[in-house]
Amino acid sequence: MPVLTRLVPAPLSVEVRAGALDRLTDILAEGRISASGSLALVVSTGTDERLRARVAPQLPGADWFPVEGGTLNAAVDLADRLRAGTYDAVVGIGGGRTLDSTKYAAARVGLPMVAVATNLAHDGIASPVSILDNDAGRGSYGVPAPIALVVDLDVIRGAPARYVRAGIGEVLSNLSALADWELAEAVAGQPVDGLSAAFARTAAESLLHRPGGIADDAFLVALVDSLVMSGLAMTVAGTSHPCSGACHEISHALDLLYPELRGLHGEQVGVGAVFASFLRDDLVTAETLATSLRRHGLPVVPPELGISTAQFRAAVEYAPSTRPGRYTILEHLAFPPARLTDAVEKYVHAFGG
Repeated sequence: MPVLTRLVPAPLSVEVRAGALDRLTDILAEGRISASGSLALVVSTGTDERLRARVAPQLPGADWFPVEGGTLNAAVDLADRLRAGTYDAVVGIGGGRTLDSTKYAAARVGLPMVAVATNLAHDGIASPVSILDNDAGRGSYGVPAPIALVVDLDVIRGAPARYVRAGIGEVLSNLSALADWELAEAVAGQPVDGLSAAFARTAAESLLHRPGGIADDAFLVALVDSLVMSGLAMTVAGTSHPCSGACHEISHALDLLYPELRGLHGEQVGVGAVFASFLRDDLVTAETLATSLRRHGLPVVPPELGISTAQFRAAVEYAPSTRPGRYTILEHLAFPPARLTDAVEKYVHAFGG
C-alpha cells in the first residue's frame, strides 16, 4: 500500500529568545546555512547603528548592503548588487519593507534568505510573499519563504510598540480571510486546503483570547509563533488565500488611494477584518475581533485609523480591483454605491464606541 504524503517547505531554524541576535553565527552554522561567514547582510538605510554593531563582529567577512526597502525597483537593484559577489545566503535585518525587498532579491539570484526581524508588524517575516510598491501602486510577488527566522526579544522590546501591536491585527485577520476562502469555495469553486486553513486558524485563535500583551515575553513568543504559522499556511496553500481576503483588499486600496495617509498594514487589515465580518452578518466574529483589537490598543473603525468614513467607503469600493480573481465578501455582495455607504455608516455606528 503506497504511503501518500505532502512535503511542506519550512524554516530550518526559528530562534525566538532574548539575545538571539548574539547567536546569529551559531544559528547559521547549526542549520548548515553558512559556516564560512560568506554572507550578504541587507539592512535598511535607516538601521540603528547599535544593531549593526552587534552583528558586525560576529561576521567580519560579510558584505553589507543598505537598501531603501519597500519598492520593486529597490529590490531589483539589490539583486543586481548581490550578483557581484559569491555568498552562502542573504540575511535581511529589519522590518517588513526590508525583509520583503531581501526575499525578492534573494529569489532573483537563487540564494536562501534568513530573516532577522526587528519588529513583528506583519506575517512577512515567514511568508512566501513579498509586498512591494511598483509603478502601478503595490504588488504581491511569490518568493521562497525564509530558510530561517531569528527574533531577538530584546530588539523587539526596543521597537515602537505600534509596530509590534500591528502584528496582532495581521494574525487575527486570518479569521476573516478564511471565511472569504470558504465563500470562494462554495460560490466560485476555489477549493480550500484543509491543512493550510488549520495553520491559519490556529494562528489566529491562539491570540484571540490570550492573556497578556506585548510587554510580556510569553505573549511576544506566541505572536511570533502565530506569524510563522501564518507563513506556513500560505506556503502549504501556494497562495495567500488563508491569510488574505477582503481585509487585505481594503488595506491595499487604502494604500493606493491615500498614500499620504498610509497606516500600518496590520492595523488596516484588522479594521478590514471586523468590517468584512460585519458584512457577512457574522456579528459574533466581528464583536470578538473588535474586543481583542481594542484590548491591545488597535483601531476598529476608520476614524481610529486617521481616515474619514467617506475615505473608507471609497477604499471598500475600490478594493476588489486590487486582487483580480480573488473572491471575497466584497465581490459577492457587489454593493451599489448607496448600499455601500449605508453599510459603512451602520458599521461605524455599531463599532465606533
